[in-house]
Amino acid sequence: MSQRDMNPVRSGNYATPARSAEARLLSDRNLHVVFGVTLMAVLGVASVTPAFPAIADALDLSPGAVGLLVVFFTLPGIVLTPVAGVLGDRLGRKRVLVPALVLFAVAGASCGFARNFELLLALRFLQGVGAAALGVINVTIIGDLYQGPRRPAALGYNASVLSVGTAVYPVVGGALTLLGWYYPFFLPILALPVALLVIRHLENPETVPTLSLGVYIRNALASAAKPEALGWFVASLVTFVILYGAVLTYLPFLLAESFGASPAGIGVMLSASSLATVATASQLGWLARRFSQRSLVITGFLCYAASMIGIAFEGNVWIVLAAMMLFGAANGINIPSILGALTELAPAEYRAAFMSLNGMLLRLGQTVGPLVAGWLLHRWGLTGIYIGNAILAVVALVLVAALVRERHGR
Repeated sequence: MSQRDMNPVRSGNYATPARSAEARLLSDRNLHVVFGVTLMAVLGVASVTPAFPAIADALDLSPGAVGLLVVFFTLPGIVLTPVAGVLGDRLGRKRVLVPALVLFAVAGASCGFARNFELLLALRFLQGVGAAALGVINVTIIGDLYQGPRRPAALGYNASVLSVGTAVYPVVGGALTLLGWYYPFFLPILALPVALLVIRHLENPETVPTLSLGVYIRNALASAAKPEALGWFVASLVTFVILYGAVLTYLPFLLAESFGASPAGIGVMLSASSLATVATASQLGWLARRFSQRSLVITGFLCYAASMIGIAFEGNVWIVLAAMMLFGAANGINIPSILGALTELAPAEYRAAFMSLNGMLLRLGQTVGPLVAGWLLHRWGLTGIYIGNAILAVVALVLVAALVRERHGR
């Protein structure tokens, strides 16, 4: 951090150095480009889930079969996200990011022309290949560009932008579904102009490999095997199991069956949750200066458990709405806090590989979440999905408390 950012006395319109630094951070064009990548990273699922009931009707599919549209999209990331991380460290972030954006755009938009479920799944798989690098490289770039208190602030702003996307995309996807179930699939074409922005405007300090590939991989794996890192990896995995299973895949069916919600109404409900994430994540810089990442994430999992119970025993749509906003607030705490903790643990020369392990677990959570929720649905119905995920949140809370050390003096 520069001496200017550390100076406790500031003149002008800012009352504190923290506010001054955050104002400069928000004006950074590099961060704006990262925001564009982040918006693409969450487009692939959030924009199409409101269409799931319509897709099931149009193609004569069960809810479990429609969930495969999430599974096939996230499955490539389980294998390819670590590859993308290694390539990002060895070749450079931009050389990996630009081709990934192009593939995401072309394969994703092609889904809009598919009228056969098997072809649609194949194109979703290809789109997932492109998506595998997006959520890893963008966070890695934030770790490259910012240090000290600016890093959690940048991650919080990035999580806010992510949540704006997950708030807007369901509404847009639900509205487009009124025109036809396949219209939301055309949205990924927006990744092409983002790729151009990366080429022309992103000024990232690319790392220069100094270690052999074997030493590089051993060092990255050794860092990732530390108990504290394992605790954060577990937290990340469970967060996305709950998000992609109980919420993004099966909440639309609960809303449709219990309250007769339309695709647009489903989109509004998911958007309300995302707006709560925006409000919480935008304050993460303030929260991180007052509470440890461990305390914040434990609080987040408590909120997850409470929100799942609230959905499981819904009395009316307003109770579900309140539970979803609580869930969104928990996301605003957990997702950037976990990412911030991991970027602090990872040295710059293999930060992308380290973060790609988290990305792999994130994709695993996205893939397993709908499958776990589908199994719970088969055994205990829709209510069972949310009770089971509440228990899962409590288990994750216990593991984080056991594996992650409390860090004072933040």
